[in-house]
Amino acid sequence: MLDLARMDRITLSAEPLFQRVVAYLLLIPNYSMPPGVRIVLEGAEKIPKEPVIFAMNHTDRYNYWPFMLEHWRQHGRFIATWVKGKYYERPSVGFFMELTNNIPTVSRGYIITRDLLSTLARRPTDAEYRALRDWVDATAAGEQRDAPAEAPRVVLETPRDILGRPFDPRHESYATAIDAVFRAMMRRFVALNEEASALGLDLLIFPQGTRSRRMLPGRPGLSQIAMHLERPVVPVGCSGSDRCYPSGSPIARPGEIVYRFGAPLRREDAVAWVERGSFEPFTAEAERDHAAEFQAYVDDVMARIEPLVDPEYRFAEGGDTEVKGSHRFV
Repeated sequence: MLDLARMDRITLSAEPLFQRVVAYLLLIPNYSMPPGVRIVLEGAEKIPKEPVIFAMNHTDRYNYWPFMLEHWRQHGRFIATWVKGKYYERPSVGFFMELTNNIPTVSRGYIITRDLLSTLARRPTDAEYRALRDWVDATAAGEQRDAPAEAPRVVLETPRDILGRPFDPRHESYATAIDAVFRAMMRRFVALNEEASALGLDLLIFPQGTRSRRMLPGRPGLSQIAMHLERPVVPVGCSGSDRCYPSGSPIARPGEIVYRFGAPLRREDAVAWVERGSFEPFTAEAERDHAAEFQAYVDDVMARIEPLVDPEYRFAEGGDTEVKGSHRFV
């Protein structure tokens, strides 16, 4: 699983050896086998020479693999990708993620779900999760609330370690402890993004936060890191990868995958901007003070991605198809 100790030991490389191993032993043979996988980068001349943040729609589990491979083959540049903390639950997958320059991100929901799995040996019910999440969010925002009636007493009253941080209910509430774990993990997350920037790596972020064939609204994490690092954001539309990767198998079926690039979004082009140093990324205070700017920025990025994808991948009419509840975390 992903805890504070694991996040602390993650390191990034300017030229990750294992990314090249995967390319030579898996991806290139797989994509080259007739009739093959054709990877097209349209508009790649728009990518600045400096390190950038790529913002891409997320159609399937592996749609970043062909992109990273072709970007490296054509431009000699490596990428560090944001991935969910749940991918570190299985030891083999977590080890793979550590070796291939991924940056794990977490949410308060992940921490709550992971803790209840450890404490109760089961996932929270929808009612338990919603009540705990609302309490934690309110506490993080500075509101004083009593523990919800739906919260299992053993979760509130049992001293234990929560993902590497001690919790003693005699001295703090459960909501305070969860928020403290989240803050510590996200500080390390920000430090890893800063490390990637210092190494000259490009970053790859899926702003919608979850997989969906149709585009979903963006989340403000992209905004916070783009403003904090002051990097240009390059919108990328991915079409066709879901047909090559229709399941959980890492072996692609034959087909064509097209990645279309938009013009880089720089600070002077942004519809909204918050100055670096005026907020701490991924804190309740930043979310409270700058929510409108963060959302406006990512909405602009998503609007720039939409015309880059084929029509069947664009926003669906009538709302999103996002998975709800704790199952999306672990």
